[in-house]
Amino acid sequence: MTPEQQKAVLIVVLYAAFADGEKHDRERDQIRRIAESFGAGAGVPDLAGLYQDVLLKRVTLQQAIEALPEPGERQLAYEMAVCVCDADGRQSEAEARFLGELKSRLRPSQTRTAAFEKEADAIVGLSEAVVPAAAAAGAAVPPPAAAAAAELDKSILNYALLNGALELLPQSWASMAIIPIQIKMVYTIGKAHGVALDQGHIKEFLAAAGVGLTSQYLEQFGRKLLGGLLGGVAGRTGDKIGGAAAGMAASFATTYALGQLARRYYSGGRVMSVAVLRDTFESLLGPARQLQTQYLPQIRQQASTLDMGRIMSLVRGGGLP
Repeated sequence: MTPEQQKAVLIVVLYAAFADGEKHDRERDQIRRIAESFGAGAGVPDLAGLYQDVLLKRVTLQQAIEALPEPGERQLAYEMAVCVCDADGRQSEAEARFLGELKSRLRPSQTRTAAFEKEADAIVGLSEAVVPAAAAAGAAVPPPAAAAAAELDKSILNYALLNGALELLPQSWASMAIIPIQIKMVYTIGKAHGVALDQGHIKEFLAAAGVGLTSQYLEQFGRKLLGGLLGGVAGRTGDKIGGAAAGMAASFATTYALGQLARRYYSGGRVMSVAVLRDTFESLLGPARQLQTQYLPQIRQQASTLDMGRIMSLVRGGGLP
């Protein structure tokens, strides 16, 4: 995929990110920050500039679509747009309208799109399957004993390894599964500390920590696209997984730091302010990135074994210890 084609796909994805006019200013700021973090260089689109172009309507959606003549490129653009709209849960009416119009313009493969949309619905439903929409009051329980705390720490590591592996896969559903898995992890940690959580509370916790849902997906997607992992829409290769691993396991660090933050927050009686939550999360990211390097072989090995069925079974069936 050429830089111009990458640029066109990124424009489509940014339009998808802003399709919902209700998006919080905090999420917009995170999208801007991520755009700026990619920078621009030889052969790399200026994502920060594209962010401004889309926000100020200096480039149109139709111009981006016209820059994607190949069916595979159009298919990729549509799938990524769906992923972005689904990142924070079910699509809003505005997002559904946007995707309907985008599909009519891009004209992706009906057969492939039907299969993809089925996968997307299944991934979006993951968090709904394991985390209640509304929390039910439960009896307080004492903090986990030392042995249970060690198991909880092991569980956080396993969630991080899984999400690190998912980020190495080129399939669209792979990145979509990262956020539901993080939601399940926080739910499990809260439950271990006697706190009944629902999806709304968990998403607020993630946002307070500075982990936006749409912005996090955009970061994952941007790394894959600009790193060449999404260059071939169909399938993955071992070479791509190995070559991308060193610079593309950010989801491991984010998930691990988020898990450790949740442990501190729920074990400490949920008294951290938003500022303290965010500062603590940032302080945990550095050690988590170093830990990711240590576990890179396990991340690579797990990536080679993952498919849609295994992910669904792990999350729904509680296969993660």
